[in-house]
Amino acid sequence: MRTLWKALALWALTAVPAAAETRLLMGVEDGCMWCARWEAQIGPIYPKTTEGEMAPLWQVDINDPLPSDVTLDRPMVFTPTFVVIEDGVEIGRIEGYPGEDFFWGLLGQILGLPPAQT
Repeated sequence: MRTLWKALALWALTAVPAAAETRLLMGVEDGCMWCARWEAQIGPIYPKTTEGEMAPLWQVDINDPLPSDVTLDRPMVFTPTFVVIEDGVEIGRIEGYPGEDFFWGLLGQILGLPPAQT
């Protein structure tokens, strides 16, 4: 009987794929006024949003090397650059900060969220 339970437990663990780790990588640089504007308008509320729960923020300086387990389609050149990564691989990006009205819509598209109702 124990063997049956062990087999069922093993099957249950392998039958459900692990959830993908999704992050919002924000490439910043010292003195970036658009980064500061994002921080003022979005930064305080981002972790409390659906988007923030789906893709927690990870800020990096664009001049610093990325960890070896992160693969981007191309280097980050502009600041801020927002790159959604899933399991270390880029799935979409926003270059620059288009203002809070456009930011949420663009990020929602990348994350596969339905358009916001106004």
